Amino acid sequence: MKKNIAIAGAAALTLLLSACASTPSNSLAIQKADNQYEVTGIGKTALIAKNNAIEAAAKTCGSKATAIVSDEKTEYQGALKGVVSDETGKMIQAAASVLGSISGTNSGINQDSDYQTILTFSCKAK
Repeated sequence: MKKNIAIAGAAALTLLLSACASTPSNSLAIQKADNQYEVTGIGKTALIAKNNAIEAAAKTCGSKATAIVSDEKTEYQGALKGVVSDETGKMIQAAASVLGSISGTNSGINQDSDYQTILTFSCKAK
């Protein structure tokens, strides 16, 4: 009984501490050949990662140019990658979020860096 309580306490502490960790949402651009750039956006969901990459591309081009995307790749990089299918992973993350809400920690197993979007783009003057 005491062993189960200790394991549950350690799991809850891990969830709480992981919820406090901060990960940057986007990166600086890397210049490639032929006036191409590459940025990486990360996020808790695929949509957040893509939006962060688009924001980084827009910052790279500035207010006088528009980012023209030539390649986009989004991948799941979370803890469940390769362990279970994507659908099963979503169900596990949802269950962990519900348990976190019930326990008052409001945290799940997903991280701010679970998804990664890489954009290759060029800047076109407006």
